[in-house]
Formats: sequence, C-alpha cells, structure tokens
Amino acid sequence: MFDPKFLEDFGAKMSALLANSPVKDIEKNTKALVSGAFSRLDLVTREEFDVQAKVLARAREQLKALETRVAALEKTPASVPQ
Repeated sequence: MFDPKFLEDFGAKMSALLANSPVKDIEKNTKALVSGAFSRLDLVTREEFDVQAKVLARAREQLKALETRVAALEKTPASVPQ
C-alpha cells in the first residue's frame, strides 16, 4: 500500500512547512489555552492517579484481612470471668 518511508518523509516536510507558518503560532496558542483550561479543572496527573490506586488497593487488602480476623474472633466463644 503506502511505503512507511514515504509517510515519514511527508510528515517531516509538512512539519518543516508548518514550522515556518502562522499555524505553528496557532498550535502554540491552542496548547496554552487548553493547558490553562485543564489547570482550572480539578484534574490529577496519571502518576498521581496510579499512586492513589495503589494506596486504595492496599487499603482494600487490609480491610479484607481485618474483616476475616473479626469474623474469626466473633466465632470463638468469649471467656468472660464471673
């Protein structure tokens, strides 16, 4: 179908052409605008999300272990001195 080299060359030529045109300024301004809009939203980075996902997974594991432990303690008869 298409030669990958042809597509790479075409992309490089288009990038060079756009680098010297007002389109580059528009792209830069658009990126700044989008970046500003995202910064006003309450978003987190992927890294922060992954860290929190690991923290949550660990908390779930601990909760499951504690639930198992409480269930075992509830099954044993309490020895209450009178």
